[in-house]
Amino acid sequence: MAQVVLEHVSKEYPGGLQAVRDMCLRIADREFVVLVGPSGCGKSTTLRMVAGLEEVTTGTISIGGRVVNHVPPKDRDVAMVFQNYALYPHMTAYKNMAFALKLRKVPRADIDRRVRQTAQVLGISELLDRKPRALSGGQRQRVAVGRAIIREPKAFLFDEPLSNLDARLRVEMRAELKRLHRQLQTTTIYVTHDQEEAMTLGDRIVVMKDGWVQQCGTPLDIYHFPANRFVAGFVGTPPMNFLDGRLEAADGSTWFLLGRMRLRLPEEKARVLAGHLGKDVVLGVRPEAMSLHGEGRFAGRDNVLSTQVSVVEPLGEKMDVHAAAEGLPQLVARVDAQADIEPSQGISLRLDMRRVHVLERGPEGANLTRQAAAGGAS
Repeated sequence: MAQVVLEHVSKEYPGGLQAVRDMCLRIADREFVVLVGPSGCGKSTTLRMVAGLEEVTTGTISIGGRVVNHVPPKDRDVAMVFQNYALYPHMTAYKNMAFALKLRKVPRADIDRRVRQTAQVLGISELLDRKPRALSGGQRQRVAVGRAIIREPKAFLFDEPLSNLDARLRVEMRAELKRLHRQLQTTTIYVTHDQEEAMTLGDRIVVMKDGWVQQCGTPLDIYHFPANRFVAGFVGTPPMNFLDGRLEAADGSTWFLLGRMRLRLPEEKARVLAGHLGKDVVLGVRPEAMSLHGEGRFAGRDNVLSTQVSVVEPLGEKMDVHAAAEGLPQLVARVDAQADIEPSQGISLRLDMRRVHVLERGPEGANLTRQAAAGGAS
């Protein structure tokens, strides 16, 4: 177990492609940190630099207080689990798991004990005599995880390990990985493009885009207090809705003007937005921060949008309603499934303005109300 520290780490490929830009990240001993972002954001490159599979262009990487920039991968004492499992096809599950210990010349009796203990932890004891081709995707993944665990490394590195599994197995393996981390307490860096996976697994999440760290925080911090529009739109299913408008003061209140409609902002948000009156901004509202007018979930008669339903997606107790109004983009609201809603029906959606975000224009526009939201939560 060890702390992993990246200090001003960058990676530039020939031709000038910047994969990772000035990354500073401190991962505590025993912490589970997830790097998440769209394809090409630099998360896998970061993991490969920690593993020693990619050279660092600038900056330093330390594992357990030791700078490892020029240390070969085999001497960094980390174990990596790949997306494609990378099992030796001619070896049984037992031999795959034992291979690294044999290279270290661990006594045969110790190898056997550790392989069988690890297999029992992972629930694959009855599979040890099978070769990879005789295993399902989930079973192969457990063997790959077992091969990493058995080495007892300072840190585990996971590169999208669940992306080849079906939806049900992904959920099962997520729970299994979380249980294993609680049991083993090993520093873990996990890469995924799936924000739901990141939210459920990580002690902290690092959201990346174009090689830059956009935000680092706990899952709830990232979700409730996104730093900018990219993070707000990337984290959450369905994604946050965004509406272009303008801030104005009138009748003793601060309003978000949306064409001919206007939405009243609560006092705590109005205070932090005082310097932005008269400016064009973006209103961000999550689907669950909207309700059907008359449901009674959110108090007041203000802040209601008249829309027309285009699509209804049942989800059991809830349903996602896609609706639009003249001059507005398509909105998605998550409402109670008991509501009787049909496509082409007109509905009124009430916004919980305590939970909206006001952001600067632009794809990475800063969240102007993040401070007010965090202050209200505390």
